[in-house]
Amino acid sequence: MFGLFSKKADPIPLWFKTDIHCHVLPGIDDGSPDTETSLKLIKGLNSLGIVRIIASPHVAAVEFPNTPETLGKAYAELQTALKTNGIEIPVSHSAEYRIDEELPEIINSDRVLPYPDKYVLIENQWLQEPWNLEEVIFSLQIKGYQPIFAHPERFPYYHTNKKRLVELHEKIPFQLNLLSLAGYYGKHIQKFAEGLAEDGFCDFIGTDTHAQRHIDALREYLSTKTATKHRDLTIRTIQNDKVFSA
Repeated sequence: MFGLFSKKADPIPLWFKTDIHCHVLPGIDDGSPDTETSLKLIKGLNSLGIVRIIASPHVAAVEFPNTPETLGKAYAELQTALKTNGIEIPVSHSAEYRIDEELPEIINSDRVLPYPDKYVLIENQWLQEPWNLEEVIFSLQIKGYQPIFAHPERFPYYHTNKKRLVELHEKIPFQLNLLSLAGYYGKHIQKFAEGLAEDGFCDFIGTDTHAQRHIDALREYLSTKTATKHRDLTIRTIQNDKVFSA
């Protein structure tokens, strides 16, 4: 996969310091299974240049029926492990909310766990755009939240309907995955992500780290000319550190 890239002599550091999308809370989704792995992933992200982490565990009705309580318990376990091991990298958490049948009730019952400044990361379903996507966006906005659209480049139904993303970007900011830009999910997704970035639709970047293989892939990517190209393409539009520097 990464043999397609022309290697640089030395890797570049990440051009943003705050990762707003990763799955490092232990034992609650398809990310880190335990605190030992969580600590390894956090140190791995730090070695790439990340100095602040906002974990974004999945909240999805069927696959990951997490609640503020289950997320809070996992977060407390992680904080204890960080302190015990003398790791001073700031880690907080919100969630990545799948737009499904239960999300409207989570919003209406004020059970949303936001990022700072009431940002909320929302994720589409994989097979088709949710019928209530704009309703969910509006419901969050009238509650004072600021939705962020997670990795639109990964949903194949937009690859033939970019006009729809133009419409959505007028309403909410987009978060692209660094792994998408790295080509981890395939060349077609990489090219589509590049196109969004070229159009100015890259408002935030997240690593979407779930496992050590993602850290390894990003480290290899950062030693390529492609990474330098993407840095120069997105550095003026991304708001990770501007919005979430505290």
